[in-house]
Amino acid sequence: MSDQLTILAVDDDMINLKLLKSVLLKSVSVQEVIEAKNGSDAIGVLKSRNDIDLVLLDIIMPIMNGLEVLKVVRADDNLRQVPIIVLTTDETKKSEALELGANGFLMKPIRKTELISKISTVLVL
Repeated sequence: MSDQLTILAVDDDMINLKLLKSVLLKSVSVQEVIEAKNGSDAIGVLKSRNDIDLVLLDIIMPIMNGLEVLKVVRADDNLRQVPIIVLTTDETKKSEALELGANGFLMKPIRKTELISKISTVLVL
């Protein structure tokens, strides 16, 4: 695993995306943060790039929600190994997200220390 991570951040809230991006880019090991506004965009990015090290995935989004993204990614032989950390304000979705193959779960609002710690755990940096 390279020490320069490429992370896909998926959230329909632009403020959340910008916040995630700024936190991640201040983290020493993150090289690039790609933004997607919904699950459908996220799947497109994942299919077009093979250098995504981690996905940070909001659950509640229009067009295609995070749980649907998990189902698609985990059913795709080329994508299923990509680690996904789910971000949400809805604690009740945790068990479903983990059952669908999420590698981790964080409650919003995201705190930098929790985010970095969870990424380290999932990617075993």
